[in-house]
Amino acid sequence: MNDAEIVEQTIAFVKETLQGAEGGHDWFHIQRVFKNTLLIAKEEKVDILVVSLGALLHDIADAKFHGGDESIGPQMASTFLDELKVKKKTINHVIKIIENISFKNSLKKKRGRPFNSKELQVVQDADRLDALGAIGIARAFNYGGFKNRELYNPEIAPDLRMTKEQYKKSKAPTINHFYEKLLLLKDRMNTQTGKRLAEERHDYMLGYLEQFYKEWNPLVPASINTSNP
Repeated sequence: MNDAEIVEQTIAFVKETLQGAEGGHDWFHIQRVFKNTLLIAKEEKVDILVVSLGALLHDIADAKFHGGDESIGPQMASTFLDELKVKKKTINHVIKIIENISFKNSLKKKRGRPFNSKELQVVQDADRLDALGAIGIARAFNYGGFKNRELYNPEIAPDLRMTKEQYKKSKAPTINHFYEKLLLLKDRMNTQTGKRLAEERHDYMLGYLEQFYKEWNPLVPASINTSNP
């Protein structure tokens, strides 16, 4: 089986596996991340098969939909790729991408030298782009509705010092998520292409927040602060 056939088989597997998934983490999210990955990869020297598989399988079993178990996704991906007889070196690299791509992992205390590769950086940027801009806003509120969270509560301030476990257990209003994650992503992009694309999406979110606060309280002039509303 050649690389193109492996990718096609993986696309079919992901589509089937994610049928009925929450709208921000469904096949269309994967498809957007895959396309962003290929776009960014044009300017980087990377293994195209590794980044393609990393993008397609990075959310095959997102831990937040599986009781917080972060081992299920890597296990599913490894088993599937092994069945396709993908090279062990490629499988191991893809699994490392899945294990290290998440924003929440940047909140945990580092032990030893963390895994890093150009391929991880490309897929991570592609995934983070999908958390920004108009799509990012839509995904944030879709997930907030899925979890029955408040849109906004002026009495609950964003928490910028959360640990990984606190972040995973947070039930804060969706607007807080902008400050606790989304507005931080622009400065955490790895590649030049990712940084360039993130700028426009970041600015779009700032404009959205300004309009949101105007409509929330029309008697008070809106003020945007990227660390605390």
